[in-house]
Amino acid sequence: MAWPQKRIFLMGDAVTCALPNQFTPQGYYNIERMLKAILAKGGNVRTCDTCASTRGIKELTFIEGIENGNMSQLMQWTIEADKVLTF
Repeated sequence: MAWPQKRIFLMGDAVTCALPNQFTPQGYYNIERMLKAILAKGGNVRTCDTCASTRGIKELTFIEGIENGNMSQLMQWTIEADKVLTF
């Protein structure tokens, strides 16, 4: 059985999750590892370009495989999706 395509679009303060070299104490979730696992399975992760610019991190290097996105891409992903989860 094929793994359905997963797409994650990071908005607001969540764009900081795309920054590499995160350190979390033992027992805490490490978002960098989670995003890398999604990417390794063929998932797609993008950040909101405007949100990254607003937070002054647009020019920083993100985790390998994560790209800047825009609202048009988010809209297209939403239209194409079988399910959409937000939190």
